[in-house]
Amino acid sequence: MFDYQRFFLDNGLEVIVHEDSSSKIAVFNMLYKVGSRFEQPGKTGLAHFFEHLMFGSSAHVPEFDRELERVGGSCNAFTSPDITNYYMTLPSSNLETAFWLESDRMAHLSLTEKTIETQRKVVLEEYKQRYLSPPYGDVWHHLRKLAYTSHPYRWPTIGENLGDIEGYTREMIWEFYQEHYHPGNAILVVAGDVTQKEVARLAQKWFGPIPSKSRKTLQIASEPTQTEKRNLAIQAKVPTDALYKTFKMPAKGTEGYLEADLLSDLLGGGKSSPLEQQLVKNGKIFASVGAYITGSVDPGLLVFSGKMEQGVGAKEAEAALDALLKEFSQKEISDSSLQKIKNQSEAMKTYESIQLLNRAMNLAYYAHLGDPALYWQEFEEKASCQAEQLSTWAKRLLQEDQASVLYYQSTTS
Repeated sequence: MFDYQRFFLDNGLEVIVHEDSSSKIAVFNMLYKVGSRFEQPGKTGLAHFFEHLMFGSSAHVPEFDRELERVGGSCNAFTSPDITNYYMTLPSSNLETAFWLESDRMAHLSLTEKTIETQRKVVLEEYKQRYLSPPYGDVWHHLRKLAYTSHPYRWPTIGENLGDIEGYTREMIWEFYQEHYHPGNAILVVAGDVTQKEVARLAQKWFGPIPSKSRKTLQIASEPTQTEKRNLAIQAKVPTDALYKTFKMPAKGTEGYLEADLLSDLLGGGKSSPLEQQLVKNGKIFASVGAYITGSVDPGLLVFSGKMEQGVGAKEAEAALDALLKEFSQKEISDSSLQKIKNQSEAMKTYESIQLLNRAMNLAYYAHLGDPALYWQEFEEKASCQAEQLSTWAKRLLQEDQASVLYYQSTTS
């Protein structure tokens, strides 16, 4: 566990300070509580598009990256279904530059026609290069739409289709900026060779004058309870068939979430896992296979995915996977196998905490969930999970009526 201090400005900005004098750098992490789950049909991909716009110019900053590089800093960002996160790393002696840059684009972003059109071309090209051109690139476009019928998780973060991105108007973009980019919808974490006193002073100086805005209560469509298995087969010019099988799972922070996370590790975590040993090493069907969870704020997905050996069909692979999952659900989980997974989880958490940026991001993310302390609370709850508990949840989660299956079939086979 690492120390932090937390306070709020009058305009609603949440500020968290993590002091670490062992490093001479500072991390400046700004999380906005907006991702693709806050979008509407026909306007999908706006959160990701806005991530690109934020690296353009603002009223007093002609070029964001250049001004940061001048003081020895670097930056990046990412958008997920639940949040958009911006971060900078720079010498702690130049910390105020980060406050200046971030506050200026929060309050005075230049949404000129030229900037919008330039970034529109960039995002359209990204869409084509990452999701349309590569083999299996559009998997999650199909899989999300299959697994979700109402919730906005049914489209990927980059957007549901090219038409949505092409259709953004300046008015839509401006409305999105006004609604989501303000102090009351943001969490700032400053970490490294900094002091709480100095961060408080700079936060008040640069963000204090930015007015707060009333947050609209957005009604996010709930996903109806799934009552039967869903299947989709698509054909494409890919090297081999691939299988993607998902099961509905609880939301982050609710009962069953940590059990689903542990189950994915137990089944597919590493070379000694059942998936790897039975389906890859000692089988002739899967060339590769794995398990993971989407880890989302609203109910997400427990995912099993793999690529087949040449000439093997995805439906044949599903039968082999189903047999393994059935056997796993009927057997008792050994304490030794569970402890091994817990040890790996603890090692990963220790490794992650070495990086200052990881600490800052985790503080921001769990503050977004309600309290930074949830980061450690979640780990402690995960470490206390018992084998019997996991066996019960395996039977509850691995139900065919909760499954959505994508058969990605090679047209060359």
